[in-house]
Amino acid sequence: MPSDNSQVIRKVALRGDFILDEPEFNKGTAFSAEERKEFGLTSRLPYQVDSLDEQCNRAYDQLKSLRQPIKKNDFLWSLKAQNWVLFYELITRHLTELFPIIYTPTEAQAIANYSHLFRRPMGGIFMSYANQDTMEEDFKTHLTDSVGRKKEIDLVVISDGEAILGIGDQGIGGVAITTAKAVIYTLTAGIDPARTLTIGLDVGTDNEKILKDELYVGWREKRVRGEKYYAFVDKVISLVENEIGQGVLIHFEDFGVTNAQNILDKYKDSHAVFNDDVQGTGAVTLAALQSAIQITKSPLSEQRILVYGAGSAGLGIARQIRDAMTIRDLDGKSISKDEANKHFYLVDKQGLLIEGDESIRDGLKEFARDDWKDDGNEEKKKDLEKIVEWAKPTVIIGTSTQPGAFSEKVVKAMAKHTDRPIIFPLSNPTELCECQPKDANDWTEGKALLATGSPFDPVKQPDGSEYIIAECNNALIYPGIGFGVILAQAKTISDKMIVAASKALAELSPALKDSSASLLPAFEDSKSVNFVIALAVWEAAIKEGVARRVVNEKDRKKFAEKKMWKSEYKQFVYNKDGDL
Repeated sequence: MPSDNSQVIRKVALRGDFILDEPEFNKGTAFSAEERKEFGLTSRLPYQVDSLDEQCNRAYDQLKSLRQPIKKNDFLWSLKAQNWVLFYELITRHLTELFPIIYTPTEAQAIANYSHLFRRPMGGIFMSYANQDTMEEDFKTHLTDSVGRKKEIDLVVISDGEAILGIGDQGIGGVAITTAKAVIYTLTAGIDPARTLTIGLDVGTDNEKILKDELYVGWREKRVRGEKYYAFVDKVISLVENEIGQGVLIHFEDFGVTNAQNILDKYKDSHAVFNDDVQGTGAVTLAALQSAIQITKSPLSEQRILVYGAGSAGLGIARQIRDAMTIRDLDGKSISKDEANKHFYLVDKQGLLIEGDESIRDGLKEFARDDWKDDGNEEKKKDLEKIVEWAKPTVIIGTSTQPGAFSEKVVKAMAKHTDRPIIFPLSNPTELCECQPKDANDWTEGKALLATGSPFDPVKQPDGSEYIIAECNNALIYPGIGFGVILAQAKTISDKMIVAASKALAELSPALKDSSASLLPAFEDSKSVNFVIALAVWEAAIKEGVARRVVNEKDRKKFAEKKMWKSEYKQFVYNKDGDL
């Protein structure tokens, strides 16, 4: 999206070391000679005035000198603490290379070592269960600048650190995932970093290793559970609503599976809340599935879908696809919710979910089967090959983190009943993937339509051509959903808004023009992709009647472009009443 902010002048009330210490305003060696004089920086910086290009080249050279990904991760977060524009511009220029450094898999390693790597807070709020008596005052203070002006916030990212990136309960270390998510919103959707707020909920940890770690910086108690936990979360949400306003988007990240769904269900009808683990994974998977069925030319409402792994991601995917089946405008057909539930076969560690099993948690019961016959063999429901032979799925989706679960026998059993098997082994990281794309391709003689949760190399088809593996990367969709919600100032996020996002992403599929191409756009196109998604979500919010901001359709694109934050330096002038 073209933009020229080179003539934008910003009034700033900081001078000397204060402006150099504030990453939102610090330009380092890029301060002009005039700015150096005006802000008292001439003797605080070396003589040379650099361009942003020169700064990026220097920073990239420094980054390349580091061998270990965790060292690169540390370098980049240190850079963010010094200079926002340089941080975001550097990553934007090397997005595909550096995304795995600031997010999975490297960020998981950094979070696991959070207390040992800790130097200073990254700007978020630590809200501890033990400090509830000062929580309201602390929150207000954080949202107020030094002269009493309240900060304007569009996005709040919250985590309690219980289910971090496949490594589980990390206690207060989980606050780092909120920073990473907020950064991705800026990188891929242009949300102003100054208008984001990250919150780490410190409600204890059940990780014994962390509790025994003498360097652990969080509250050393077992996790608060039940009514006390939900009351604490409610206090936080009330503070966000009362101090920031109802127009803010609240993003829940890496909560435990039960809490994630319960919290989402509690607030989704009254607040603009989003859970990436539940809704984002489901939305991007739905988009890949929509692309696939356009190739197979079979309606969504006729798919038989087996989900292997019934945690928050698996359940979120099932619900998202199920809800899409009930919306007529998706493929021209629709079925009832109860009928749609019958199209799913969910399998967890105990096997196929079967009606009457009291161990099934509430959120999964609607998908339990009442037509399974075990023939007196209770172990049969754990045999994936036998389940596939019985269910005859057209789609199998893996979120189990069990490598090899989609074996040759399982895939070939599926291929007997469908000409173009749709196979999505989504577990991360790559070593936990349910099957290798190359194997699934070979076992189906090149007929499988594939998407994975991590990047994989293209695979060879029987005719020698290459098939591009789609990556179901949530960052292809949730930033666009978030930006669309912010543009609309939506009261809530409806199912139709999320389906609109999935549909917009599916319509950008390269496979629609070339069946050997990826089912989803490449990640390097994520910013332009999320822009299209944001406009689709905004339109859906208006149609649903939940948009507080309604702009004429022909003016929306231009309005959205102006709202996007860009990593470029603006001209500063000193003003005692300016920004702090």
